[in-house]
Amino acid sequence: MALSGFRDFYPDQCAARNAIFGTWRETARRYGFVEYDGPPLEPLELFTRKSGPEIVGQLYNFKDKGDREVALRPEMTPTLARMVTARHKDFKKPLKWFSIPQVYRYERPQKGRGREHYQFNCDIIGEASLEADVELIALLIDTLRGFGLTEKDFVIRLSDRQFWTDFMDAKAVPEDHRYAFIQAIDKSEREPREKTVEKLGPLADEVFAILADAGSAKSERLDTVETGLRHRGLQDYVKRDYTVVRGLAYYTGVVFEAFDRTGEFRAIAGGGRYDTLLKNLGDVDLPALGFGMGDMVLADLLNAKGLAPAGKTGNGIYLIIADDGYRPQAMRVLTRLRELGPVHYSFTPAKVGKQFQAADELGCCYAVLVDAKIGDDLVQVKNLKTREQLDTPMADIVSAFTKLDQSAPLAPVHPVNPV
Repeated sequence: MALSGFRDFYPDQCAARNAIFGTWRETARRYGFVEYDGPPLEPLELFTRKSGPEIVGQLYNFKDKGDREVALRPEMTPTLARMVTARHKDFKKPLKWFSIPQVYRYERPQKGRGREHYQFNCDIIGEASLEADVELIALLIDTLRGFGLTEKDFVIRLSDRQFWTDFMDAKAVPEDHRYAFIQAIDKSEREPREKTVEKLGPLADEVFAILADAGSAKSERLDTVETGLRHRGLQDYVKRDYTVVRGLAYYTGVVFEAFDRTGEFRAIAGGGRYDTLLKNLGDVDLPALGFGMGDMVLADLLNAKGLAPAGKTGNGIYLIIADDGYRPQAMRVLTRLRELGPVHYSFTPAKVGKQFQAADELGCCYAVLVDAKIGDDLVQVKNLKTREQLDTPMADIVSAFTKLDQSAPLAPVHPVNPV
């Protein structure tokens, strides 16, 4: 049994997970993002410098054999900041990078949250224009649409962290009270109203008035972002909501979170602008923004909507060997077929019927039968869905697959060489 909060991925589950990764990668690349990665183990100081010593209680941290304090990464942003700081002069700005790390947090496992998960991270570094905020939010929307979700299924709740900073400035909120002030707003939907009132003190009524009527609170930044999204036809996916402040202290501007419309699940994704973080972590003054999307809540939502990837592991071709005497020739055919895609076959002699049964159980699309006709360089290709079949010379094998399935013909993964 796996440790509490950790998951096993059997082949069908791994296939479903990889289908999610595929949509993440495809959408990011359509937006011109490039993939990066970093080590799962980092110096503990990298995370305490960003989040303070209290973060240690949420980490898997220990001393390694070199007596160094290290931790499994709980998120990717500090690693990204470290990497950008080390080589930022080598890259043309803005950087548009994405990653799909596995991250670890020592938390109580619950619905939509474990002690490890995979997270889709997209960041833009070196661009101060709000057009970058529009682009990043559009990427988040298109990523969720890539799974078949629509504006009826999810909403991006937009807010402005700077709005609250300006509010605290105007109300002379002491610097040492500001983190608690932001935290109170962040938790206002999850805690009793009287508890939030107690935390906010004499400003409570004014804050609640803003939260109740977001349209009455002006933010030029949000006006600009909403206009940019409307120009892209994405206005139905967003809603202004000042309760969204993103609890982490390093956010500096527009922030956002994605939620399902029913409110059944925790946040699907969240992010925003963090223009001072790189300077604080690595003394490189570059504006930045990004978001993260975990696989667990997303998978729960897709399951609830009937949109979960099928997770099928079967595909490709099954090579049927009519008699073990043909096995030497069949192995030459096998090598040729594997230039077209995945190929399965029986390692030991088996009746033809048993081999066809195995092909069906594996979910193969095609069978290729090697029998006495191989002496004339002929094999039988059969579409296992339509049951159509034809005999073909090995030199014409690609066209045989095409004739049997015009909708999804196989194509060589690299040039096919004569057997």
